[in-house]
Amino acid sequence: MSDPQLTLQLLLSGLFFILAIGFDLSREKIPNALCLWAIFCGFAINGYFAQLQGVLLASLGFALAFVVLFPVFAIRILGAGDVKLMMGIGALMGPQLLFWSLAYGVAAGAITSLMLIMWKTGFSGLVKTLKRYWYCVYCRTYFRPEPGEAAGQKVPYAPALALGWIWACSLDNQVVGLYVELNQYFGTLGA
Repeated sequence: MSDPQLTLQLLLSGLFFILAIGFDLSREKIPNALCLWAIFCGFAINGYFAQLQGVLLASLGFALAFVVLFPVFAIRILGAGDVKLMMGIGALMGPQLLFWSLAYGVAAGAITSLMLIMWKTGFSGLVKTLKRYWYCVYCRTYFRPEPGEAAGQKVPYAPALALGWIWACSLDNQVVGLYVELNQYFGTLGA
């Protein structure tokens, strides 16, 4: 992978994540147009720089995101926008970085979801949910979440997915190498 290709992939992925986070936090929806642009850019950039092999890599990243995230969408843990956004990121960055982004995104999601829920409902909302879970187990029946309860809250997941992507990028040798090169380059400009 060439440095101009990786630089473009990282810049566009970061831009798509910033826009997705903005939409997800303000409207609780990631627009289809944004996801389609991410997918198109992924195939176009990989195809331009690596021809058929690049298109294959973009296809694998795109497909991996769908295969891993569609079941999570089907059981209503993630929204369709999150799935489509990660399909675009998979097309842009390829399957390896996508896989680690998703793995780290799950860990980041546990933390960000808890923080957002606590911000929305406070500690009392969390206590209500824990009590309801206890009653569900004790009575062996399901009780729906009440208003103001933590379990009834919608949590935007784009911030967690972006944190997972940043985490994966910070551990990727190619990305770190590019960062070091750019840091050295801009350091010599300032001297």
